[in-house]
Amino acid sequence: QLMESGGGLVQSGGSMRLSCAVSGRTFVMGWFRQAPGKEREFLSGIDRSGRQSVVADSVKGRFAISRDNAKNTVYLQMNSLKPEETAVYYCAADRRIGGISRFPNDYDYWGQGTQVTVSS
Repeated sequence: QLMESGGGLVQSGGSMRLSCAVSGRTFVMGWFRQAPGKEREFLSGIDRSGRQSVVADSVKGRFAISRDNAKNTVYLQMNSLKPEETAVYYCAADRRIGGISRFPNDYDYWGQGTQVTVSS
């Protein structure tokens, strides 16, 4: 139900926009990343309407989440990328009625992930 796109190779300090195409209902959506040997890390989440969002402190001021419900797509704009942010990036959907969770276990559906590599 979820399909990420937009990953690839970018230089340190560069920008990249990830997209997540969502089929089915409108969900609370989140973006996560996971580097080798590390736990899955919450980056940002957005409510169903797109009016409320939360951003992790580690990326605040550099990453921004948005959604276009007419296109059933959620975006993650990433600026000032760093080499240590090389990881597989995932979008996820939460079926619950409520706020935006930062916990991976609260999300019901996951995309296949897209690799983002930041070169130094």
